[in-house]
Amino acid sequence: MSSTELTPPEFDPAKPNGGNSLEEDVNAQYAGFEIHYIYLIVCAFLVWLIIPGIGFLYSGLARRKSSLSLLFQSFAVAAVVCFQWMFWGYSLAYSRTANAFIGDLANFGMKNVVAAPSPGSPLLPEIVFCLYQMLFCTCTVVLVIGGSFERGRILPSMIFAFCWATIVYCPIACWTWNSNGWLYNLPSLDFAGGGPVHVASGWSALAYAFVLGKRVHKGDKIHGKPHNTTLVFIGTCFIWFGWFGFNGGSALNASIRSMMAVFNTNTAASCGVLGWILVDYVRSKGRFSLVGACSGAIAGLVGITPAAGYVSVWIAGLIGFLTGAICSLCHNVDKWLHIDEGMDVFKLHGIGGMTGSFLTGIFAQGWISSLDGSSVYQGALDGVGVQVGRQLAEICAISSYSFVVTCILLYALKFIPFMHLRVTEEAEMIGLDLDQFFDEQIGDWSMMEQHHFEGVSAPQSSHHSLKAGTGEPKSV
Repeated sequence: MSSTELTPPEFDPAKPNGGNSLEEDVNAQYAGFEIHYIYLIVCAFLVWLIIPGIGFLYSGLARRKSSLSLLFQSFAVAAVVCFQWMFWGYSLAYSRTANAFIGDLANFGMKNVVAAPSPGSPLLPEIVFCLYQMLFCTCTVVLVIGGSFERGRILPSMIFAFCWATIVYCPIACWTWNSNGWLYNLPSLDFAGGGPVHVASGWSALAYAFVLGKRVHKGDKIHGKPHNTTLVFIGTCFIWFGWFGFNGGSALNASIRSMMAVFNTNTAASCGVLGWILVDYVRSKGRFSLVGACSGAIAGLVGITPAAGYVSVWIAGLIGFLTGAICSLCHNVDKWLHIDEGMDVFKLHGIGGMTGSFLTGIFAQGWISSLDGSSVYQGALDGVGVQVGRQLAEICAISSYSFVVTCILLYALKFIPFMHLRVTEEAEMIGLDLDQFFDEQIGDWSMMEQHHFEGVSAPQSSHHSLKAGTGEPKSV
């Protein structure tokens, strides 16, 4: 019997956890539908690769003296968000009894998150859906932390990660993807996270950079220059590869629509590269940039994220190209805003996410969304012009909420005793790696050895100093 002749499992309120595994086979309800949750768990594995990918990307973009901290934070933040999601994050975003703005604590501490059909799709056990969505939250928070690079202390950034996921990401995810959410019922169209992931992270990273203030220059000629383009390239490859799962799994089934989303993902990334390097080529009068090509790929991926399951392949290429070109044209946005956000989170994810969301309202086509056999969503191209207004409502609501609430959160943390967000000026000058870590750094040990041979102790750290001539930490 084919899956089309089977009845999908239904959520039973009497068995919120999917049934007692000691008394019944909880797998039986998914007989014939196993391909869907197997496909989603593989997509989750792919999404996980984005986490170290962002770490590599950020580490390569930063100056060498602070690049280790960004690798470390990709894992540290992932660990914090995993706990937050299990503690109450999943419940705040996806509980079935949520209101239009935020969920309740019905699934607090992973209560009943086991074998029942998930709130996102009856074809998925809830534990699979929970893992998949947890990785979305993790990627988003790792992106936000980029706003603190080269001057933000690590411990406060981890506390910020827990709080930000709770009061910014979870409510926005509830608005957008929970069936009770106000954007879901508007409806705004956001296939895989243009709003909750990209617009929110872009504006929040901008807020982080704004609250911390600009970095100290002190005559540094390479201020703002990537220290390792190889790491940038490797990180981009990890992100591109992981994005196949990020977009491909967001239909929450293994349908033709999912396959279209995968194809659109690669198409948009490729065309994003072309859009960015074309602008670079004209601006530089015939030269190229590897970092620019990598940025173009990410811009294309960001632009197609809200649209991947709503548009055809050629339109996906157009969206990728336009997003890459628009983001490249905004290369001076930090100077325009007078905010030192050198990781380009706002440029790529904020501006790119808003561009993709707006274009989704124009180009969404019903015949694409109906490829999963159940959904029909249309945009202006199909005669539903009001969808553009709905997309603008989503953009404005998520942009304003994420920026304002992030600023409030950071200022609150900033004035908590012993929770200063920024390292000292001396620590910033020697680099976060020497200030915040034992004796590790990217590449060779020349910087540590220089301090050893000169017998010069490092300047006062934000939380420790180094014993003169040893490179060993000393408590203060």
